[in-house]
Amino acid sequence: MVMRKNYSSGAHIKAGQPPGTALFIGRRIMQEIRISYIRYNANLYEEKESTTPEECAGLCRSSDVVWINVEGIHDTKIIEKIGELFNLHALTIEDIVNTMQRPKFEDFDSYLFIVLKMLSYSNINTGMQPEQVSVILGENFVITFQERPGDVFDAVRECIRGCRGRIRKAGADYLAYALIDAVVDSYFQILETIGDQIEAVEDRVILEQEPDTISKIHRFKRAMLFMRRTVWPLREEIALLEKSGSDLVKEPTALFFRNLYDHTIQVIDTVETYRDIISGMHDTYLSSINNRMNEVMKILTILATIFIPLTFITGIYGMNFRYMPELHWEYGYYGALGLMLVIAIAMLVNFRKKKWI
Repeated sequence: MVMRKNYSSGAHIKAGQPPGTALFIGRRIMQEIRISYIRYNANLYEEKESTTPEECAGLCRSSDVVWINVEGIHDTKIIEKIGELFNLHALTIEDIVNTMQRPKFEDFDSYLFIVLKMLSYSNINTGMQPEQVSVILGENFVITFQERPGDVFDAVRECIRGCRGRIRKAGADYLAYALIDAVVDSYFQILETIGDQIEAVEDRVILEQEPDTISKIHRFKRAMLFMRRTVWPLREEIALLEKSGSDLVKEPTALFFRNLYDHTIQVIDTVETYRDIISGMHDTYLSSINNRMNEVMKILTILATIFIPLTFITGIYGMNFRYMPELHWEYGYYGALGLMLVIAIAMLVNFRKKKWI
């Protein structure tokens, strides 16, 4: 079953609270928040798995690019401490710890705030697993906030470690682009998996009409609806990011964001195509069931029509009157059976001639 978040849940907790109040809204997944960082430039690479907000803030005073990754956002005190060290607005902290956020982009002059959804998917039975990722882009640092361990950023980490591509020579804005691009690329992988599964179900719609086929079709529809609700705001978000005119996004990186915008359009087109295919599968399944039912009803109707005159004959001779023709005829029984057989054969021939069977 596709897992969905109730986007109205938690609203009662925030009711009456002042704006900017950091209240965690979501499901607590891990016990302790884990903070790690990667610091690099063209000639330097440094990585640490477990660190503190204070150490990370100290690293950002240098000219090196620093990527700080925070896994777990349920401890609002630590998140507020990070916000204090990096001069994050109270509304930013509020949005980070609220996992029901819609993907969005905000420019706070000294930093850019980006919210997007990272999705994981294996099959239609387990469904779509969403996770909110918040990205802070500063002058020479990027901070990512995740709900739980595990992400789609391993390729970015490998590029930094292996000094592959332009990432080690570029600034923090290119790192933010690479992270968002990794999330969008994961959408393509999910859609490819869903496409293969849709094709398999589509074959069974025509050939087998299994009882659970309709439930799978509805799960696919819900998965595509969730992806559409995730990607449409992301398209607007990347467009605003590209055209923001912020000094934090350099002109060379803006070109990459323009290309990323095209990728989101491709994802949306694929999602809409799959939605049309799934709707067609639903209609085809119902039509197949109706056709099958019509075939059954046609056979039953033909059988009933054949037996109507036969029942009439047996009814006439079952009235038990004393004086009836052929009652005492030696071959009356066989004659009645022969008459009924002739009538049945004649009706079958007539049905075949009219192409009813």
